[in-house]
Amino acid sequence: MYEGVVQDLIDELGRLPGIGPKSAQRIAFHLLATDPADLARLQDVLGTVREGVRFCEVCGNVSEKQRCRICSDPRRDATVLCVVEEPKDVLAVERTREFRGRYHVLGGALDPLSGVGPDQLRIKELLSRIGTDEVSEVIIATDPNTEGEATATYLVRLLKDFPGLTVTRLASGLPMGGDLEFADELTLGRALSGRRAL
Repeated sequence: MYEGVVQDLIDELGRLPGIGPKSAQRIAFHLLATDPADLARLQDVLGTVREGVRFCEVCGNVSEKQRCRICSDPRRDATVLCVVEEPKDVLAVERTREFRGRYHVLGGALDPLSGVGPDQLRIKELLSRIGTDEVSEVIIATDPNTEGEATATYLVRLLKDFPGLTVTRLASGLPMGGDLEFADELTLGRALSGRRAL
C-alpha cells in the first residue's frame, strides 16, 4: 500500500472495469513517469468528456451532435433495427460490415438483482420507434449471457404483437456468457448474417 495521492490514484484506476489491482498500479506508475504535456492532454480529455459527449436522440448511441452519424446517414436502411445493450456493441456490429440498418441502444440489460428493470432501459423509446417508423425487422443483439437472454425474451414478448414485424436474434457462434465487444469480426459477422426468427 502506497501513501497519499499515489494510493488514491491506484484505488480510482482499480474501480474502472477490467482493471485489477496490479494493472491499476502499473497505470498509476506509468502516469507518474509520463511527460507533463501528455498528462495535461489526458486531463483535458477527461475533463471535457462529460460535456462533449451526448447520446443520440434517436438511437441512444454516443454522439457529438443530437443525431449520431448512423441515424443521420440516409443510405442506412431505416426498416431494420438492431437492438444492442450498450454503445460499444454498435461498434462491434459495425466492424463486421454486414449490417446496413440502424440501431437502438437500450442502455443496459434487464438485471432485477441489480435493480435494472424495463423502466431503466430505453424500451419505451424502442416501442415508439417501431410504432412510428416503417420498421419491418428488429434484430435483437443483446449479449449471450443471462441478462442478455432475459432482455431478449422480454423484448420478443413485447414485439410479437406488432403487425408485419419480424423479430430475429443473432445466430449461434457467439460464446455463452461473453460480451459482443470481445467477439472477433468473423464470428460476429456470421452470427449476424445467420440470425434466426424467434
